[in-house]
Amino acid sequence: MAKINQINVGVVGVGWVGGIRATAVKKNPIVDQLYIAEIDKKRQQELKADLEPDIITDKWKDLVDNTSVDAIVISMTPETKRFPLVMECLEKGKHVFVEKPLAPTIKEADEALQLAKKNNLKLTIGYSRRFDPRYAYMNKALKGGLIGDPVTCLISRHSTRELGMKITGRSDLSPASIAGVHDFDYILWAMQPRKPIRVYSQTSGKLFSKNSNNPDHQWCMITMDDGTTITVGIGWILPPHTPNYVQAFIEIVGTEGTLTIDDSHKDIQLSTVKDGIQYPMSSMPGEQIDHVFAGSMHEEINHFLSAIVFDHPVMISGEEAKLVMQVSQAADMSVKLGEPVSLPRNDFV
Repeated sequence: MAKINQINVGVVGVGWVGGIRATAVKKNPIVDQLYIAEIDKKRQQELKADLEPDIITDKWKDLVDNTSVDAIVISMTPETKRFPLVMECLEKGKHVFVEKPLAPTIKEADEALQLAKKNNLKLTIGYSRRFDPRYAYMNKALKGGLIGDPVTCLISRHSTRELGMKITGRSDLSPASIAGVHDFDYILWAMQPRKPIRVYSQTSGKLFSKNSNNPDHQWCMITMDDGTTITVGIGWILPPHTPNYVQAFIEIVGTEGTLTIDDSHKDIQLSTVKDGIQYPMSSMPGEQIDHVFAGSMHEEINHFLSAIVFDHPVMISGEEAKLVMQVSQAADMSVKLGEPVSLPRNDFV
Protein backbone atom coordinates (compact mmCIF):
# COMPACT_ATOMS: atom_id res chain seq x y z
CA MET A 1 0.00 0.00 0.00
CA ALA A 2 1.33 3.41 -0.97
CA LYS A 3 2.11 5.73 1.91
CA ILE A 4 -0.06 8.85 2.15
CA ASN A 5 1.72 12.10 2.86
CA GLN A 6 -0.25 13.80 5.62
CA ILE A 7 -0.84 17.55 5.61
CA ASN A 8 -1.20 20.24 8.26
CA VAL A 9 -4.36 22.34 8.14
CA GLY A 10 -5.35 25.62 9.75
CA VAL A 11 -8.90 26.82 10.44
CA VAL A 12 -9.56 30.55 10.85
CA GLY A 13 -12.76 31.53 12.66
CA VAL A 14 -14.05 28.59 14.69
CA GLY A 15 -17.56 29.49 15.74
CA TRP A 16 -20.62 27.41 14.83
CA VAL A 17 -19.76 26.61 11.20
CA GLY A 18 -16.01 26.90 11.72
CA GLY A 19 -16.29 24.42 14.58
CA ILE A 20 -17.87 21.88 12.24
CA ARG A 21 -15.09 22.47 9.73
CA ALA A 22 -12.38 22.11 12.39
CA THR A 23 -13.90 18.89 13.71
CA ALA A 24 -13.95 17.43 10.19
CA VAL A 25 -10.30 18.38 9.75
CA LYS A 26 -9.35 16.84 13.10
CA LYS A 27 -11.06 13.53 12.29
CA ASN A 28 -9.57 13.12 8.81
CA PRO A 29 -6.59 10.70 8.77
CA ILE A 30 -5.06 12.72 5.93
CA VAL A 31 -4.36 15.49 8.47
CA ASP A 32 -1.36 15.38 10.77
CA GLN A 33 -1.66 18.65 12.68
CA LEU A 34 -4.61 21.00 13.26
CA TYR A 35 -3.96 24.71 13.80
CA ILE A 36 -6.71 27.10 14.90
CA ALA A 37 -7.10 30.89 14.89
CA GLU A 38 -9.99 32.12 17.03
CA ILE A 39 -10.29 35.50 18.79
CA ASP A 40 -12.86 34.48 21.43
CA LYS A 41 -10.90 33.34 24.53
CA LYS A 42 -13.79 31.33 25.96
CA ARG A 43 -14.23 29.57 22.65
CA GLN A 44 -10.49 28.85 22.60
CA GLN A 45 -10.77 26.96 25.87
CA GLU A 46 -13.68 24.90 24.50
CA LEU A 47 -11.68 24.05 21.39
CA LYS A 48 -8.63 23.04 23.42
CA ALA A 49 -10.78 20.59 25.38
CA ASP A 50 -12.76 19.24 22.42
CA LEU A 51 -10.23 19.13 19.58
CA GLU A 52 -6.82 19.38 21.22
CA PRO A 53 -5.35 21.46 18.37
CA ASP A 54 -1.58 21.48 17.97
CA ILE A 55 -1.60 25.29 17.93
CA ILE A 56 -4.34 27.75 18.88
CA THR A 57 -3.91 31.50 18.51
CA ASP A 58 -5.99 34.66 18.20
CA LYS A 59 -4.02 35.90 15.16
CA TRP A 60 -4.74 34.41 11.75
CA LYS A 61 -1.38 35.65 10.49
CA ASP A 62 0.29 33.12 12.80
CA LEU A 63 -1.24 30.38 10.67
CA VAL A 64 -0.59 32.03 7.31
CA ASP A 65 3.07 32.74 8.16
CA ASN A 66 3.63 29.21 9.48
CA THR A 67 5.51 27.35 6.73
CA SER A 68 4.36 23.95 8.03
CA VAL A 69 0.71 24.76 7.25
CA ASP A 70 -0.36 23.34 3.88
CA ALA A 71 -3.98 24.49 3.73
CA ILE A 72 -6.31 27.01 5.37
CA VAL A 73 -10.08 26.78 5.94
CA ILE A 74 -11.52 30.30 6.26
CA SER A 75 -14.77 30.52 8.25
CA MET A 76 -14.32 33.87 9.98
CA THR A 77 -17.05 36.51 10.01
CA PRO A 78 -18.09 38.99 8.82
CA GLU A 79 -18.06 37.70 5.26
CA THR A 80 -16.72 40.98 3.92
CA LYS A 81 -13.40 40.55 5.80
CA ARG A 82 -12.35 37.22 4.28
CA PHE A 83 -10.84 38.23 0.95
CA PRO A 84 -7.52 39.72 2.19
CA LEU A 85 -6.91 36.45 4.03
CA VAL A 86 -7.70 34.45 0.88
CA MET A 87 -5.11 36.41 -1.10
CA GLU A 88 -2.42 36.23 1.60
CA CYS A 89 -2.90 32.46 1.91
CA LEU A 90 -2.53 32.01 -1.85
CA GLU A 91 0.49 34.30 -1.97
CA LYS A 92 2.17 32.15 0.71
CA GLY A 93 1.46 28.84 -0.97
CA LYS A 94 -1.55 27.64 1.05
CA HIS A 95 -4.48 25.76 -0.47
CA VAL A 96 -7.72 27.58 0.42
CA PHE A 97 -11.26 26.59 1.34
CA VAL A 98 -13.33 29.72 1.99
CA GLU A 99 -16.94 30.15 3.00
CA LYS A 100 -18.93 32.12 0.46
CA PRO A 101 -18.50 34.49 -1.20
CA LEU A 102 -15.22 33.92 -3.03
CA ALA A 103 -14.54 37.68 -3.12
CA PRO A 104 -16.33 41.02 -2.71
CA THR A 105 -16.13 41.78 -6.44
CA ILE A 106 -15.79 39.95 -9.76
CA LYS A 107 -12.45 41.68 -10.38
CA GLU A 108 -11.08 40.43 -7.04
CA ALA A 109 -12.42 36.94 -7.72
CA ASP A 110 -10.45 36.93 -10.98
CA GLU A 111 -7.33 37.99 -9.07
CA ALA A 112 -7.73 35.09 -6.64
CA LEU A 113 -8.30 32.57 -9.44
CA GLN A 114 -5.24 33.77 -11.33
CA LEU A 115 -3.06 33.61 -8.21
CA ALA A 116 -4.25 30.08 -7.35
CA LYS A 117 -3.51 28.93 -10.89
CA LYS A 118 -0.09 30.61 -10.91
CA ASN A 119 0.92 28.92 -7.62
CA ASN A 120 -0.72 25.57 -8.49
CA LEU A 121 -3.03 25.70 -5.47
CA LYS A 122 -6.50 24.36 -4.76
CA LEU A 123 -9.11 27.09 -4.22
CA THR A 124 -12.71 26.22 -3.48
CA ILE A 125 -15.80 27.71 -1.86
CA GLY A 126 -18.17 26.40 0.82
CA TYR A 127 -21.35 25.62 -1.13
CA SER A 128 -22.52 22.55 0.76
CA ARG A 129 -25.62 21.53 -1.22
CA ARG A 130 -23.59 19.50 -3.72
CA PHE A 131 -22.44 17.19 -0.92
CA ASP A 132 -25.93 16.36 0.34
CA PRO A 133 -26.89 12.89 -1.02
CA ARG A 134 -30.43 14.02 -1.83
CA TYR A 135 -29.21 16.95 -3.89
CA ALA A 136 -26.54 14.78 -5.50
CA TYR A 137 -29.26 12.35 -6.57
CA MET A 138 -31.37 15.15 -8.05
CA ASN A 139 -28.34 16.34 -10.03
CA LYS A 140 -27.69 12.81 -11.30
CA ALA A 141 -31.35 12.33 -12.25
CA LEU A 142 -31.46 15.63 -14.13
CA LYS A 143 -28.28 14.96 -16.06
CA GLY A 144 -29.47 11.41 -16.77
CA GLY A 145 -32.67 12.71 -18.36
CA LEU A 146 -35.01 10.89 -15.95
CA ILE A 147 -37.59 13.69 -16.15
CA GLY A 148 -36.84 14.68 -19.74
CA ASP A 149 -35.92 18.31 -20.34
CA PRO A 150 -36.40 20.53 -17.28
CA VAL A 151 -39.05 23.21 -17.78
CA THR A 152 -39.39 24.96 -14.41
CA CYS A 153 -37.67 24.84 -11.04
CA LEU A 154 -38.88 26.28 -7.73
CA ILE A 155 -36.58 26.57 -4.70
CA SER A 156 -37.99 28.00 -1.47
CA ARG A 157 -35.63 28.37 1.49
CA HIS A 158 -36.58 30.22 4.67
CA SER A 159 -34.57 30.44 7.88
CA THR A 160 -35.53 31.63 11.35
CA ARG A 161 -35.34 35.27 12.34
CA GLU A 162 -32.76 34.23 14.94
CA LEU A 163 -30.37 33.39 12.11
CA GLY A 164 -31.63 36.35 10.13
CA MET A 165 -30.74 38.77 12.93
CA LYS A 166 -27.25 37.25 13.23
CA ILE A 167 -26.67 37.64 9.52
CA THR A 168 -28.14 41.11 9.09
CA GLY A 169 -26.41 42.29 12.25
CA ARG A 170 -22.96 41.71 10.76
CA SER A 171 -23.48 42.60 7.11
CA ASP A 172 -25.63 44.56 4.68
CA LEU A 173 -25.36 41.84 2.02
CA SER A 174 -28.68 40.95 0.41
CA PRO A 175 -30.53 37.66 1.01
CA ALA A 176 -29.46 36.57 -2.49
CA SER A 177 -25.79 37.36 -1.83
CA ILE A 178 -25.51 35.77 1.58
CA ALA A 179 -28.04 32.90 1.53
CA GLY A 180 -29.37 32.44 -1.99
CA VAL A 181 -25.90 31.78 -3.39
CA HIS A 182 -26.01 28.24 -1.98
CA ASP A 183 -29.07 27.47 -4.09
CA PHE A 184 -27.76 29.40 -7.09
CA ASP A 185 -24.61 27.28 -7.02
CA TYR A 186 -26.54 24.05 -6.72
CA ILE A 187 -29.12 24.66 -9.43
CA LEU A 188 -26.63 26.17 -11.90
CA TRP A 189 -24.49 23.05 -11.41
CA ALA A 190 -27.46 20.69 -11.79
CA MET A 191 -28.62 22.51 -14.92
CA GLN A 192 -25.24 22.39 -16.68
CA PRO A 193 -24.50 22.83 -19.57
CA ARG A 194 -27.33 25.40 -19.59
CA LYS A 195 -26.28 28.98 -18.80
CA PRO A 196 -28.20 31.84 -17.14
CA ILE A 197 -29.12 34.66 -19.53
CA ARG A 198 -31.52 36.81 -17.49
CA VAL A 199 -32.30 37.54 -13.83
CA TYR A 200 -35.26 39.37 -12.30
CA SER A 201 -35.54 39.93 -8.55
CA GLN A 202 -37.64 41.70 -5.93
CA THR A 203 -37.27 42.27 -2.19
CA SER A 204 -39.62 43.41 0.52
CA GLY A 205 -39.44 44.12 4.22
CA LYS A 206 -41.96 44.48 7.03
CA LEU A 207 -39.93 43.21 9.99
CA PHE A 208 -36.17 43.84 9.74
CA SER A 209 -36.74 47.07 7.84
CA LYS A 210 -37.99 48.65 11.06
CA ASN A 211 -34.45 48.74 12.43
CA SER A 212 -32.16 48.20 9.42
CA ASN A 213 -31.83 48.44 5.66
CA ASN A 214 -32.12 44.67 5.28
CA PRO A 215 -35.16 43.18 3.56
CA ASP A 216 -37.07 40.21 4.96
CA HIS A 217 -36.81 38.21 1.76
CA GLN A 218 -35.64 38.18 -1.84
CA TRP A 219 -37.19 36.28 -4.73
CA CYS A 220 -35.22 35.74 -7.92
CA MET A 221 -36.29 34.43 -11.32
CA ILE A 222 -33.45 33.09 -13.48
CA THR A 223 -33.97 32.31 -17.17
CA MET A 224 -31.58 29.79 -18.73
CA ASP A 225 -30.42 29.83 -22.34
CA ASP A 226 -32.75 26.94 -23.27
CA GLY A 227 -35.81 28.65 -21.76
CA THR A 228 -35.80 26.80 -18.43
CA THR A 229 -37.16 29.10 -15.73
CA ILE A 230 -35.82 28.91 -12.16
CA THR A 231 -37.38 30.71 -9.19
CA VAL A 232 -35.38 30.95 -5.96
CA GLY A 233 -36.98 32.44 -2.85
CA ILE A 234 -34.92 33.29 0.22
CA GLY A 235 -36.28 34.58 3.51
CA TRP A 236 -35.08 34.85 7.08
CA ILE A 237 -38.03 35.76 9.32
CA LEU A 238 -39.50 32.41 10.38
CA PRO A 239 -40.61 32.40 14.05
CA PRO A 240 -37.76 31.86 16.55
CA HIS A 241 -38.88 28.39 17.63
CA THR A 242 -39.27 26.96 14.14
CA PRO A 243 -37.68 23.48 14.23
CA ASN A 244 -34.34 22.96 12.53
CA TYR A 245 -33.57 26.60 11.67
CA VAL A 246 -34.41 26.20 7.98
CA GLN A 247 -37.40 25.13 5.91
CA ALA A 248 -36.68 24.34 2.27
CA PHE A 249 -38.34 22.75 -0.71
CA ILE A 250 -37.28 22.10 -4.31
CA GLU A 251 -39.55 21.11 -7.18
CA ILE A 252 -38.34 20.59 -10.74
CA VAL A 253 -40.91 19.90 -13.47
CA GLY A 254 -39.69 18.36 -16.71
CA THR A 255 -41.21 17.20 -19.98
CA GLU A 256 -41.30 13.60 -18.73
CA GLY A 257 -41.68 13.89 -14.97
CA THR A 258 -40.94 15.77 -11.76
CA LEU A 259 -38.29 15.77 -9.03
CA THR A 260 -38.89 17.12 -5.52
CA ILE A 261 -36.86 17.43 -2.33
CA ASP A 262 -38.60 18.13 0.98
CA ASP A 263 -35.75 19.66 2.99
CA SER A 264 -37.83 20.61 6.03
CA HIS A 265 -36.27 17.78 8.10
CA LYS A 266 -39.44 16.51 9.67
CA ASP A 267 -38.59 12.90 8.91
CA ILE A 268 -37.60 12.29 12.55
CA GLN A 269 -40.22 13.17 15.15
CA LEU A 270 -39.77 13.01 18.94
CA SER A 271 -42.78 13.52 21.18
CA THR A 272 -42.44 13.74 24.96
CA VAL A 273 -44.76 14.58 27.84
CA LYS A 274 -42.44 17.38 28.93
CA ASP A 275 -41.65 19.12 25.64
CA GLY A 276 -44.30 17.96 23.19
CA ILE A 277 -43.41 17.34 19.54
CA GLN A 278 -39.83 18.00 18.43
CA TYR A 279 -37.97 17.43 15.18
CA PRO A 280 -34.37 16.54 16.04
CA MET A 281 -31.41 17.28 13.78
CA SER A 282 -30.93 20.61 12.04
CA SER A 283 -30.87 20.99 8.28
CA MET A 284 -27.91 23.36 8.02
CA PRO A 285 -25.14 23.36 8.92
CA GLY A 286 -25.68 19.96 10.59
CA GLU A 287 -24.61 18.36 13.83
CA GLN A 288 -22.70 15.45 15.34
CA ILE A 289 -24.83 12.44 16.33
CA ASP A 290 -22.58 10.15 18.36
CA HIS A 291 -20.23 8.55 15.82
CA VAL A 292 -21.65 10.13 12.65
CA PHE A 293 -22.18 13.67 11.38
CA ALA A 294 -25.67 14.61 10.18
CA GLY A 295 -25.14 17.01 7.31
CA SER A 296 -22.91 17.59 4.31
CA MET A 297 -20.14 19.80 5.72
CA HIS A 298 -17.83 16.99 6.87
CA GLU A 299 -17.94 15.33 3.45
CA GLU A 300 -17.29 18.71 1.85
CA ILE A 301 -14.12 19.20 3.92
CA ASN A 302 -13.01 15.62 3.29
CA HIS A 303 -13.30 16.25 -0.45
CA PHE A 304 -11.14 19.39 -0.21
CA LEU A 305 -8.44 17.59 1.77
CA SER A 306 -8.50 14.66 -0.64
CA ALA A 307 -8.12 17.03 -3.61
CA ILE A 308 -4.92 18.38 -2.05
CA VAL A 309 -3.32 15.05 -1.18
CA PHE A 310 -4.36 13.12 -4.29
CA ASP A 311 -4.31 16.12 -6.65
CA HIS A 312 -7.79 15.78 -8.11
CA PRO A 313 -10.01 18.74 -9.08
CA VAL A 314 -12.13 20.39 -6.41
CA MET A 315 -15.88 19.90 -6.78
CA ILE A 316 -16.63 23.63 -6.87
CA SER A 317 -14.29 25.54 -9.14
CA GLY A 318 -13.46 29.21 -8.91
CA GLU A 319 -15.10 29.81 -12.29
CA GLU A 320 -18.35 28.28 -11.03
CA ALA A 321 -18.18 30.42 -7.90
CA LYS A 322 -17.68 33.49 -10.08
CA LEU A 323 -20.82 32.64 -12.09
CA VAL A 324 -22.77 32.43 -8.82
CA MET A 325 -21.47 35.90 -7.92
CA GLN A 326 -22.61 37.23 -11.30
CA VAL A 327 -26.12 35.85 -10.79
CA SER A 328 -26.40 37.28 -7.26
CA GLN A 329 -25.09 40.66 -8.43
CA ALA A 330 -27.60 40.61 -11.29
CA ALA A 331 -30.36 39.90 -8.76
CA ASP A 332 -29.33 42.85 -6.61
CA MET A 333 -29.04 45.09 -9.69
CA SER A 334 -32.52 44.00 -10.77
CA VAL A 335 -33.91 45.04 -7.38
CA LYS A 336 -32.38 48.51 -7.77
CA LEU A 337 -33.47 48.96 -11.38
CA GLY A 338 -36.88 47.35 -11.03
CA GLU A 339 -36.36 45.39 -14.24
CA PRO A 340 -34.72 42.18 -15.53
CA VAL A 341 -30.94 42.13 -15.98
CA SER A 342 -29.39 40.25 -18.90
CA LEU A 343 -26.28 38.05 -18.62
CA PRO A 344 -23.43 37.96 -19.32
CA ARG A 345 -22.42 41.56 -18.65
CA ASN A 346 -19.08 43.26 -18.38
CA ASP A 347 -20.00 46.09 -16.04
CA PHE A 348 -20.12 44.12 -12.77
CA VAL A 349 -17.49 45.27 -10.31
